[in-house]
Amino acid sequence: MPEIEYPSRQIAIIDIGSNSVRLVLYRLEGRAVWTMFNEKVLAGLGRDITLTGKLYEPGVEMALVALRRFAAVIEGVQPDMVLTAATAAVREASDGPAFCEKVYELTGLDIRVLSGEEEARYAAAGVVAGDPTAHGVVGDLGGASLELNRLGAEGPGITLPLGPFVLAGSKGFDAKRVESRIKKVLSEVSDDYRTKTFNAVGGAWRTLAQMHMEMQDHPLRIVHQYAMSADEARELADYVVKRSRADLEKHPGVSKRRAETLPYAALNLRGLIDQLKIETIVFSAWGVREGLLHAGMDERTRTIDPLLAGCSAWGGRQGVDPALPRALDGWLQPIASALPEVFGEERDALLMSSVCRLADIGARLHPDHRPELVFDQVLWSPIAGQNHAERAFLATAMYARYGGANAVHKPAIVDRLLSPAGVKRARALGLAMRLACDLSGRSPQLLSNAAISISKGTLRVTAVKGYGSMLLGSQTRRRAKALADALDLELAEF
Repeated sequence: MPEIEYPSRQIAIIDIGSNSVRLVLYRLEGRAVWTMFNEKVLAGLGRDITLTGKLYEPGVEMALVALRRFAAVIEGVQPDMVLTAATAAVREASDGPAFCEKVYELTGLDIRVLSGEEEARYAAAGVVAGDPTAHGVVGDLGGASLELNRLGAEGPGITLPLGPFVLAGSKGFDAKRVESRIKKVLSEVSDDYRTKTFNAVGGAWRTLAQMHMEMQDHPLRIVHQYAMSADEARELADYVVKRSRADLEKHPGVSKRRAETLPYAALNLRGLIDQLKIETIVFSAWGVREGLLHAGMDERTRTIDPLLAGCSAWGGRQGVDPALPRALDGWLQPIASALPEVFGEERDALLMSSVCRLADIGARLHPDHRPELVFDQVLWSPIAGQNHAERAFLATAMYARYGGANAVHKPAIVDRLLSPAGVKRARALGLAMRLACDLSGRSPQLLSNAAISISKGTLRVTAVKGYGSMLLGSQTRRRAKALADALDLELAEF
C-alpha cells in the first residue's frame, strides 16, 4: 500500500454551549476531517441566566453526568489531543468558574472559556474551513448569544445578547416583544455588518434548514452549504413563528427542546435579513469546533482545499499508485477543454482534480453494483467544501467512471441539482477516466505513453512509438466509443 500523504491523528473536542454539551471525535488526515463519533446532551445551561445570573441548575446536573461519560470515552479512545471549550453561558454566569472547577475535579477536563470575540473568530474560521469560497458575514446563534464576524475582515467580531434563552427572559415567547428587541440590538451594528450573503451557524438554524428541505422536498438532505433566498427564509420564519410547539415537534428531527428555541431562531434570522439587507443565507454545519481544529493546523495544511484533501484521503486508501490521480488529471485536460464551463474555470478544474482522486474508490465494492454504490457514496460523502450541485456532479462522474448503464442515475435527484451541461461534463469526464484506467491498468507510467485529443469533430486515442499494443482489444474500443458518443464526436480508427 502506498504511503499516506498525511499522518492520521485523532482529536477530541468537548463543546460546552448554552444549550448543548457535546463530544466529537475527529480523525484528521492532514486537511481532511472525518467525524468519527458525535454525542450531545441538550442541558440548557443558559436557560435561566437572564433571571438568576447563574447556570440552569438541572442543566448543570445533566452536563456533569454527560461530561463524566465523555471523559470515560476519551480515556478509552486515547486521542492525540483533547480540547474542551465553553461559550456564552459559562462565560456570563456568576457560577461559571465554580462549574469549571467542579468539572475538573470530577473529570480532569480543563475547560477553556472562550471570550465572545474568540467565539466569533472560531465560528468564522470553521465556516471557511468547511467552505473556502464562503464570503460575507458569519452568524453563530447559540442558546445565550449571537456572534457576528465579517469574513476577510481584520476585526475580532462581536457577541450580542440575542440567544433564545436571553430573549425569552421570564415572559415566555411574545413575537412582537422579541422582534422589537432583536431590531433594537441589530440596528446598532447593522452598518458594520451589512452583507448580501449570510453564513448561518448553530443548531437551531441547522434545524430550520432541515425543515425547509423537508417542506421543499429537496432531494439532498444535507445541511452543509444548503442555501435559501431571503424571501424563502422570511416565509419559513413566518411559518415557524405562527406554529405551536406541538406542531413544530411533528417535523422530523425537531425535538421538544429544539422546538422551544426555533421561534427565537426564526425571528433572529428574519431580523438579520431586514437589518443587514441579506439576500442569500448559506447554512454551515461547521462552526466553532471546526474552527478550533483549523486553528491548530499548520499554515501549509490550512491552505489545502477541503474537497481536494477529503478526496485525496479517501481515494488514497485503495492501494493504487499515489501518482495516478495527477496522471489522470493531466490526461483528461483535452476532454475538459472541449466542454463548456459549468461552475467557472477555477471551480471546474478543482472538481476534475477531486474526481481524479476518487478514481479507484470502487475497487473493494461488488463489481455488479459498483456504479450505484459509488454514486451514493460520493453524493452523500461527509467531505466538506462542495455545494449540492457539485455533489451531484462528482457522483454522476463516478457513476460513469464505473460504467453506469443509464446516462443519468437517479434523475429525480440529479436533474434538480445539476444543469444539463453539468450532467454532460460530469459524464464525459467519468467515461474518459474509465477509458484511461482500463487502458493503462491504472499505471500512471503506462498512461503517460498514450494521449487523447479532439480535432474536427473526431476523438483520437494514440500511443507513442513502441506502445501501440496498449490500444488493442475490443474493450478499449468500447470505452473510447462510449466517450465519443457522450461528446457527440466520431471516433478515429486506432
